[in-house]
Amino acid sequence: MQKINMYVEEQFADLPETEQVVNLKEEIKDSMEEKAADFILEGKSEEDAVNKAIVDFGNLAEIKREFQLQHAPQKTPDKKKKKEDMSTLNLGFSICGSLLIIALLVFVNLYYTPYEVWFVYPTFAILWWPVSMTFVWMKARKRKVMQR
Repeated sequence: MQKINMYVEEQFADLPETEQVVNLKEEIKDSMEEKAADFILEGKSEEDAVNKAIVDFGNLAEIKREFQLQHAPQKTPDKKKKKEDMSTLNLGFSICGSLLIIALLVFVNLYYTPYEVWFVYPTFAILWWPVSMTFVWMKARKRKVMQR
């Protein structure tokens, strides 16, 4: 049964030794040893019984994957706070970006076609960017006030 122990330890070597991982490994080892004992009672040699128990148990990678998904770290409130802080940064970026683009349009308009004023039309379209970011910022701020 030492082979079962080594096989399970080798399969779970990349996981940290938490209490849950140790319990899972013990459950798997117990189950494999019971299967091997059943095969020995059926008349198989110990080596054949252990090998057949390991093969019959199935793929441990799937069990590990499911275990890791169940015990994945949950999102902490700090990450949520950082996301709210991004709304302020996005608002500032949209204001600065819009002002730079509008300044470029004014320069191009005055330099190339000084007798026609056309930069006003794209300016209205560009102003939607900071307006939408203001809406997102206000929504995040309202959510932050509601949590207090």
